Amino acid sequence: MVAAAAQCRGHLDVWTAETVTAEPLRIPVPLPEEKAALLTRLVDGLEAAALHWLSGYAAGLAARIGTTPGEAPSAAVDVPPSPHATVVFGSQTGNAKRVAETLARELEAAGHAVRLWRADAYPLRELKTERLLFVVVSTQGDGDPPDDTRGFVEFLTGPRAPRLETLRYAVFALGDSSYAKFCAAGAQIDARLAELGAERLLVRADADVDVDAAARPWFARALAAAREALRVTTPSAKVTPLRPSRASPAWHRDRPFAAEVLVNQRISARDGTKDIRHIELSLRESGLSYEPGDALGVWPTNPPTLVDALLDALGIDGETAVAHDGATRPLREWLATKREVTRLSRSFVIAHALRARCDDLDTLVASPVALPQLLAERQLLDLLHAFPAAWDATEVVAALRPLAPRLYSIASSMKIVEDEAHLTVARVAYRAFGRDHVGAASQFLAERMGGARVPVFIEPNERFRLPPDPARDIVMIGPGTGVAPFRAFVQERAAIGATGRNWLFFGNPHLRSDFLYQLEWQQALRHGQLHRLDVAFSRDQPHKVYVQHRLRRRARELYDWLEGGAHVYVCGDATRMARDVHDALRDIVVEQGGRSRDDAEAYLARLAAERRYCRDVY
Repeated sequence: MVAAAAQCRGHLDVWTAETVTAEPLRIPVPLPEEKAALLTRLVDGLEAAALHWLSGYAAGLAARIGTTPGEAPSAAVDVPPSPHATVVFGSQTGNAKRVAETLARELEAAGHAVRLWRADAYPLRELKTERLLFVVVSTQGDGDPPDDTRGFVEFLTGPRAPRLETLRYAVFALGDSSYAKFCAAGAQIDARLAELGAERLLVRADADVDVDAAARPWFARALAAAREALRVTTPSAKVTPLRPSRASPAWHRDRPFAAEVLVNQRISARDGTKDIRHIELSLRESGLSYEPGDALGVWPTNPPTLVDALLDALGIDGETAVAHDGATRPLREWLATKREVTRLSRSFVIAHALRARCDDLDTLVASPVALPQLLAERQLLDLLHAFPAAWDATEVVAALRPLAPRLYSIASSMKIVEDEAHLTVARVAYRAFGRDHVGAASQFLAERMGGARVPVFIEPNERFRLPPDPARDIVMIGPGTGVAPFRAFVQERAAIGATGRNWLFFGNPHLRSDFLYQLEWQQALRHGQLHRLDVAFSRDQPHKVYVQHRLRRRARELYDWLEGGAHVYVCGDATRMARDVHDALRDIVVEQGGRSRDDAEAYLARLAAERRYCRDVY
């Protein structure tokens, strides 16, 4: 049971205690299964330099095959490499990774040799020799690529990018059409590959939040294109993964586990402005496991009162049967369990405007400023009341986005809590436009008390992992509920006896009401499991103080930690906090390291490439 936030007085500034694994690679290798297993054991954990040496050594042995002792090797013969497809993905929340893995599996099932790479693990020097490349990439924030794709994009757009006249490629872009720069990262990569001379194999696919609807037809086109591009006259070798594929868990995104709620406790003050919940879920007998940094996916159900209000606004009987996408359900069930009703989409607003025939709404839709504001501020019910229009049941189901799971950073380590997963959830509830508004998943979770069941799955996050070396120091920056994964980090490091120091920066509006897990952090300080704690309570003084201000105040010490090999982690809001924190880190490197602004950016980019600067932002 987590301790509730203590009711404290006074100003708190700082407490002190006394005084890159790459994505598993899938390569076709013509080896018996037992030999492949031995090879896996041999290469596991080797650094890049050792792997390069090993590849050269193997090539030398291959050149001598067929010669007898004392016989000079025959002249080298240029043998074209076996044709293969390379799939590179950049993912922020796991959707692009899921699409890329599915594409790789389908290509393999069709008999093609496939390599699957996360963008930050892809060996950029190999791009000039690629013949068939599929890029699957999401867009985050203000049109930015995911963190794991920044290096890939910088290389492509930089002066070292090679000419790619022999490359054929296709891009599958993921985004959210509610944002102005929809699929901007995918569009940038697609355009740049063409500029470098590559041939576009397929027109870029831009997937909205309903990723699967765009992915299914694109897979069919991609497989057909791959068949043509990889056509060879000799039989292809059997495709064998270099590392055996993990068995699929019994429970996953499309088959979630019904986890029992063990604890649902408010950890913000009752009279505070925020309702923050600590929720403990049981994974007993599920077989599910996770690492610190992973997320828990939650499939919510929309509030019944909201569904009733929507049916009333639409003027449609909730029991009306609707057939869509191969399933037939009552409209009430579609709205409750299968459709987004707390988030508006650009496509739905445009479709609604055509039916409403309202000049005011048409003006909003046409405005690059007003439409994003409408999407951010209003929910479906607000739109229906403000601009009435006629819909029938089938049309509204088809026009609304499918309900998507919500991902929450896991706030626990299995080494401490065993078969449980803990979450830190901010309940979204506010009043606007004359009615109450709630968040779909946060309200769903807030209402689930002990004994209730919640459909969940594990979403791994390989980009947000603790250092493999437990002697490394770590700096954790997590305002608000962004502190969740750092509770898991501190638990994990305590459980394994890590000797590296742990430094946490935490921020929220008020000390008295919003100091999440306060007693736990103070206890961790006393026990030497947390070595520094800097806090920023933005509304407790006339001028606002945020975590980036605390970073700047500790600039000298923070820079010394970085120079000493510390890893830095940032979790929380991508649009403002993460940018402000990045700017603060850059300025600290400029001031304390005597570097130029560009050199400081390169310094942080190098830390990111080394997995020493990791962000989990949304």
